[in-house]
Amino acid sequence: MHACYVSAQAWVPYGRQFISAADEQAVLTCLRSDFLTQGPAVPAFEQGLRQASGAGHAVAFNSATSALHAACLALGLGPGDRLWTSPISFVASANCALYCGAEVDFVDIDPATGLISLPALEARLEQAERWGTLPQVVVPVHLAGTSCPMAELAALARRYGFQVLEDASHAVGGAYQGRPVGCGAHSAITVLSFHPVKIVTTGEGGAALTNDPALASRLQRLRSHGIEREAFELESPGPWYYEQQELGFNYRLTDLQAALGLSQLQRLAAFVDRRRALMERYRAAVATWPVRFLEEPADCRSSYHLAVLRLASATPAQHRTLFEALRARRIGVQLHYWPIHLQPYYRRLGFQPGAFPQAEAYGTSCLSLPLFPALTEAEQDRVVQALSESLQEQGLL
Repeated sequence: MHACYVSAQAWVPYGRQFISAADEQAVLTCLRSDFLTQGPAVPAFEQGLRQASGAGHAVAFNSATSALHAACLALGLGPGDRLWTSPISFVASANCALYCGAEVDFVDIDPATGLISLPALEARLEQAERWGTLPQVVVPVHLAGTSCPMAELAALARRYGFQVLEDASHAVGGAYQGRPVGCGAHSAITVLSFHPVKIVTTGEGGAALTNDPALASRLQRLRSHGIEREAFELESPGPWYYEQQELGFNYRLTDLQAALGLSQLQRLAAFVDRRRALMERYRAAVATWPVRFLEEPADCRSSYHLAVLRLASATPAQHRTLFEALRARRIGVQLHYWPIHLQPYYRRLGFQPGAFPQAEAYGTSCLSLPLFPALTEAEQDRVVQALSESLQEQGLL
């Protein structure tokens, strides 16, 4: 009887887009216009991103993965170079190095925040300096919407000579030391994502933000086949002319997507406020339980893309059973993330278990609870109740 009751419950996903009538009208207006792509909507969206972030330049892409690839190329990453990132991220944070023919390696995490560990990074840099294997690019990942300690990272970058590429795919609308994530105060380029489960959406989409006009110009060329159209940049200018100046890609965002994104940006603050309010309810609900959410450092204001819960005393077997029990109760929990270095592809590259113990412990003790602006308090209460029942079944509560 209980199983039948559980199966009848509505599914509560871990994330979901929130599309308003205004969003629909924005897309419809674009659909009825003269431009479905390469029109005015993309520059307007980029202007909105500049205003929201405080960055000098914004270049929209068809995905954050494309933006990461182009950003690595714009920073000069290539064969013989090295990129370091966190093992707790989506695989694109590491794959972008391999796309460029560079090597990739990882730095372990801070177990309290899930972010890249500064002591681990500094120790690795000291060792790499001795061995002559310093990275050219380091990619800090703003997991779950919370910024990495960027001022300290920037100080290490100056000391060891690497460039910082922020993967802020989770952190649109977040803040660090009172300034918006993406302002570029401590990095060369910041990448954002607009996948449907992110803070704002364009369907699929991403952007690269920078304060360097030369980087912005190259990012624009790389997203559109390496083609340059500005007359002052051309070798043989003419009123009809364009030049392919390097090997680029078709990484363009459409006007339809940009129109949706620009409409969504108008509600960015409201989206973040709602996510933060829901997180406060979650934290209050589990305050006395043997679990904890990822910490939010005092100098950060997380946009809370994810509600990541750590299980304090669960074994890997209990972690999996709890995950399955919540799914059986129609709660769409997810794992963000299984460590990249343990993925089969990266194992074939030579990475082995034990290399990054904090990340590996994280992978067998975390799960993401449902969190999105349209989540109702009744749905959230159901999530908490299902979590309580599942923990009790495992003897963890």
